[in-house]
Amino acid sequence: MKHMILSLCLLPCIVWNAWSQKTLLFEDKIYEPQIKTVQLYPDRGGVQDYMNAPASSVDAPNLVLEFDDLQAERSNYYARVVHCTYDWAKSSLMDLDFLQDYNEFPLNDYAFSGGTHIPYVHYRFPIPQIKIPGNYLIILYRDGNKSDILLSHRFMLFRDLSSLVQDNQFSGTGTMGRANQQLNFTIDYSRMEIMNPLESVHVVLRQNQRWDNAKWDLKPSFLRESDKQMEFHFFDQDKFFNGGNEFRWVDFRSLTSPGQNTGTLNRTVKPFQLYVQQDLPRTDQAYAQYNDNDGNYLIDNQDYGEPKVSSNYLEVTFSLNPLKPINDPVYVIGAFNNWARNDENKMKYYPNKAAYEVTFLLKQGLYNYQYLVDSRTLPATYFEGSHFETENTYEVLVYNHSFQPNADQLIGYFVIQVNPR
Repeated sequence: MKHMILSLCLLPCIVWNAWSQKTLLFEDKIYEPQIKTVQLYPDRGGVQDYMNAPASSVDAPNLVLEFDDLQAERSNYYARVVHCTYDWAKSSLMDLDFLQDYNEFPLNDYAFSGGTHIPYVHYRFPIPQIKIPGNYLIILYRDGNKSDILLSHRFMLFRDLSSLVQDNQFSGTGTMGRANQQLNFTIDYSRMEIMNPLESVHVVLRQNQRWDNAKWDLKPSFLRESDKQMEFHFFDQDKFFNGGNEFRWVDFRSLTSPGQNTGTLNRTVKPFQLYVQQDLPRTDQAYAQYNDNDGNYLIDNQDYGEPKVSSNYLEVTFSLNPLKPINDPVYVIGAFNNWARNDENKMKYYPNKAAYEVTFLLKQGLYNYQYLVDSRTLPATYFEGSHFETENTYEVLVYNHSFQPNADQLIGYFVIQVNPR
């Protein structure tokens, strides 16, 4: 039995069985704790758009996956691609239906960190050429053993076969309420022959690149088959999105001159310990307009060197003074932890500090985050507040289930900015 031993100064020694069976989930997930800072983004001619969504044209793919492995030596990692249905389950397609090459790709593009408190290997993997638009899962595994999974990450490839016209006629406080945002639009599929659009077309709507609160398989309010148009006017409350609030942020791109919202930086230990300035609830506060990154994060090092391999990892502690503690779980969420509600992101209340706290191992950068409450009686935005004025980015994903090939193909991908700055 082969074992890999990972020992970090901030964690007890963790022994990982490299050949143990792991359960693959069709979501953005890290399966081993030494895998950090997973980003999948468009690379447009050397311009790396970390803040953009993991979607690209199937005719001009440009997606790249990057991550860090917190160990001093490189490993033999491989990638494979799985085609998925519109709702992220494995489809019936075979590998050769959507790939031109054998579905196992070695990760040969890597670089070692230099001068960092924790050594790591930075890997870069361009998504391979794919023939069919749709949903895909990239899976990384060790030494050719497909059961020894490191990470899984979702991405989409689209083909422009439909168009969208946004209709703001019903937008406003009278129809949305002070906390909600409503999107109305018309999808035109006149460039395609679709026999039964109510059955074969699936529309998904998501906010700020999040899957955890996406609206799935939306049905049109009106269907005009003669014009090949589907109208979506959402009058039901469950089709609205909470506007939420602008994201909080912390800037530790520099460790010599830490940026906004950083509190105490303890340099006497390695890795350094950073305490984010303590937050307070914003529930009853009026909406305050400022620019954020819609929950995303940017890896950067303003002190020295190439950010990807010279940036340090820090123990970063988030702290929330709730004024009055609640009985429901509280989480710190953002793109940096895939918006997950799990034990790693769950905060603990400390009565002696009158605060919730949680600590993450994070790479130097600029991070957006919010506090989420998981409750049956309280809103998820209990500590953040929700306003229709909030700037949010929405994506409309239009799938058509074709019979040749037998697959959900992404025939339209549209970005809608609400309250753009």
